[in-house]
Amino acid sequence: MDFELKKLTRSLICSEKTDALVVLIPEGMTPGDDPLSTLAALALKSGDLEAKPGKLLSAYRCEGIVATRVVLSGVGDASPKNIRTAINAAMSGLKTSNAQRVMVCLSAIENLPPAAVRAAVVACSETVYAYSTTKSKPVPGKLQRVLMAVNDLTSAQPAFDKAIGLVKGIELAKEWANRPANHATPTLLAGAAKELAKLPRIKVESLGLKEVEKLGMGAFIAVAQGSAEPLRFIVLRYEGAAKAEAPVVLIGKGITFDTGGISIKPAAEMDEMKFDMCGAASVLGTFRALAELQPSINVVGLIPACENMPSERAIKPGDVVTSMSGQTIEILNTDAEGRLVLCDVLTYAARFKPKAVIDIATLTGACVVALGAVRSGLFSNNEPLAESLAKAGDASLDPCWRMPLDDEYADGLKTNFADVANVAGRAGGAVTAAKFLQRFAGEFAWAHLDIAGTAWKGGAAKGATGRPVPLLLEYLLGQVAAEMSAKPPSKARLAKRSTPAAKTQA
Repeated sequence: MDFELKKLTRSLICSEKTDALVVLIPEGMTPGDDPLSTLAALALKSGDLEAKPGKLLSAYRCEGIVATRVVLSGVGDASPKNIRTAINAAMSGLKTSNAQRVMVCLSAIENLPPAAVRAAVVACSETVYAYSTTKSKPVPGKLQRVLMAVNDLTSAQPAFDKAIGLVKGIELAKEWANRPANHATPTLLAGAAKELAKLPRIKVESLGLKEVEKLGMGAFIAVAQGSAEPLRFIVLRYEGAAKAEAPVVLIGKGITFDTGGISIKPAAEMDEMKFDMCGAASVLGTFRALAELQPSINVVGLIPACENMPSERAIKPGDVVTSMSGQTIEILNTDAEGRLVLCDVLTYAARFKPKAVIDIATLTGACVVALGAVRSGLFSNNEPLAESLAKAGDASLDPCWRMPLDDEYADGLKTNFADVANVAGRAGGAVTAAKFLQRFAGEFAWAHLDIAGTAWKGGAAKGATGRPVPLLLEYLLGQVAAEMSAKPPSKARLAKRSTPAAKTQA
């Protein structure tokens, strides 16, 4: 889908030719003398329309308005969250219509915040997205172009550009998460990463079994050995800042299919275990967005990709393996494989001397029980990092919730036969999984995002959500802003500030 941003008043919007016009109606909308304002005022006065988020009123070929269809959609206080609700409601109906070109009118919202522009673009993209890769006769969506109409381009343009980058990242994450496992093997996932290397400032390396064995990643290898599909360890680098600047490391769990191994899962809904690589998909999506936006930051992406399958070579409950850190692990449940591949990569991440390390994983069903599908679970050993991620989640409408990491939760991981067991029983399962990972986080600032409840939807709406790409991108861009504000101004910048002519020209 193509997006365009344009400065248009309400009166000019009435004369724009488009298949459908979506008008967001805020509470206390300022009246005007144009046909669009008249229509909205009459609808509100008669009670046929409310300004509450998601309330709709549709009209066809209105007098004085060139657009074929007009959809008035209540947006309440015009917060980003309410804008998302309003556009989802309006665009859902248009998705099945013959409309090819839609204009979304944000001009009725006074003092439009930049975050609202971003929310509008992302909501449009989410509503019309449809997976088609493995369909023999995909039906292309009719809606091809969305024009965003605003009153002021100066404040809206940066947010619009950011939203376009974010949408590209979300759609890439959805694409690879939605693919069935035979179309998203570890090798194919490595190929998707290599495609990103064609974009500016991105480098990619793909390691195989021999290289991983040399690294001593015994836990990662133990999970992969049960499958005929070879493992891949994918290393991505986005180099947007000076080499001396410490990177943020993103680690994405890449279990391209999870049967549970010898501790096999129930058959019901096992097809959804193709989504067990949503953490890896979110890292790919974040790198796609970084390539689009080109921020001044260094980011490393690490993806351990393999399948978890039952076979004569698969690990068994009671087996003991040695991790890259040297710690031995008793595998009491082979379906707790995600933490096994992640622990080795956490050890590997230390070599980058990172500013922060964030692992993203569909790790535990316990997190789904605790938080449902609304918020991802957030665990961290570093207060500033946890606070930054929580703020980024709220700002990007991709929220998370801080979970505990008390030392007592690790008691259940004790075993007589190794340094640590890979499970600790059902109670507090999301926390004990995080406590296992914390053992391998070393001394660096670390956070773990458990996205088992938020990475995909089941039922009739089955499919990947693209989360937490919005949260990760917001966090990374926030780090750039913080870095810029912390740096003293250069001599060149000071000279420009002190020169009236230069200021006028700018």
